[in-house]
Amino acid sequence: MEQRDVRGHYDELAAEYDEHWVYGPEYVPWMSARIAEALELGPEDRIADIGCGTGLFAKEVARQVEPRQPVLCVDPSEAMLRGLGTPPSPELVPLAASAEEVAEGRVEVPYERLDAVWLKESVHHLADPGRTLRGLAERLAPGGRLLVVMLPATIKYPLFRAALDRFEELQPDPLGIVEHLRAAGLEAELGFVEHELRIDRERYLGMVRARYMSLLSTFSDAEIEKGVEEIKAAHPEPVLAFPDTFAFVVGRRPGAETAAGDADRREEEA
Repeated sequence: MEQRDVRGHYDELAAEYDEHWVYGPEYVPWMSARIAEALELGPEDRIADIGCGTGLFAKEVARQVEPRQPVLCVDPSEAMLRGLGTPPSPELVPLAASAEEVAEGRVEVPYERLDAVWLKESVHHLADPGRTLRGLAERLAPGGRLLVVMLPATIKYPLFRAALDRFEELQPDPLGIVEHLRAAGLEAELGFVEHELRIDRERYLGMVRARYMSLLSTFSDAEIEKGVEEIKAAHPEPVLAFPDTFAFVVGRRPGAETAAGDADRREEEA
């Protein structure tokens, strides 16, 4: 299969991304709360969203957690980053860069160390996920957490058959991500969360035509239209209901207890 122009795909979607991507008003708050819980986020944490897109989740996490330092929003598409606002709100700081550039230290970031990092549905874009995740793990402070949010190896979306087959061909196995994090020296575990989606069929078909998933950018216009007709035939109901299941792979850098103990001792000595 030809290499996909991922950055070009998102540049084209940027202006209408939030409209086409968000399933409903409750989805972003729900997912943001799951991210905050998995990372055990607190106001003191130095936080980064790698592959943030328009900042849908970074904005909501910042609203829920109220961190004292801005959330670092990293994305290679400057068009997507403009979704953060012009200028961005003070609780967010944009950085036009790829995950690889951050991991390999090829771009300057505002924090020497990070306490919490997440990548949501972007790990499949990494050319060498083991190397990139290892580099991101090295940027964590003692006790720092790294979360990879990804779809499982199979999904139950109401897509056309060729899209579902191609998804299974391209999607990494979450267990493989667990192994990458462990190889990077993190204590890693895998869990799953599920949310039922309900969406107007015509709106969903519009999202498919807009190629709301990067996977759909691998199909021609004619293939997309054929797929839309297949979806219509399989799903005559006006409202589509289907489970959205996510794998949450959390890695923690050892040393939180030691760091906390050092801080307590410094306070006692002061």
